[in-house]
Amino acid sequence: MPNGNDDLKALIRTISDFPRPGVQFRDISTLLLDAAGFAAAIERIAFRIEEKPDFVAAIEARGFVVGAALAQRLGVGLLLIRKDGKLPGATIAEDYLLEYGADRLTMHIDACAPGARVELVDDLIATGGTAEAATRLVRRAGAIVLGASFVIDLPGLGGAERLREQGFPVRSLIAFEGG
Repeated sequence: MPNGNDDLKALIRTISDFPRPGVQFRDISTLLLDAAGFAAAIERIAFRIEEKPDFVAAIEARGFVVGAALAQRLGVGLLLIRKDGKLPGATIAEDYLLEYGADRLTMHIDACAPGARVELVDDLIATGGTAEAATRLVRRAGAIVLGASFVIDLPGLGGAERLREQGFPVRSLIAFEGG
């Protein structure tokens, strides 16, 4: 529905030149401060998910907030995907490239059983590197990625399209042009 989420878009703050000059940072913390807006965002994301997953896989850190609320709403478990060195116990890891270097995501090796159905969630999709690494982790565990959901898409950076090329639906509530 075109313009159907303008109420939520109005709750998102833009911070210019963060984390570096020229970047327009889309900050969901102002959406999270608005109880009705946050609840509406979770409800609208849940409504767009066609097949109920077994788990919501949330990417650190703002994705944890969205993912936890969505998992509770859907009545499913929450799978945490974290930066390297943050999870105790046995983990699997995936490296991915950043604009100025590389990073690594991890998840517990026993977080989900082979064949589990997973919805990937984060606050924002930009270039897609982090979400692609999370997808590789989930698939390495033998799980099936049903789809990926985001509050915000920056379509000009191509991340959502990169994920769609992997064969699953990618949904977002709000799009902001530019970086």
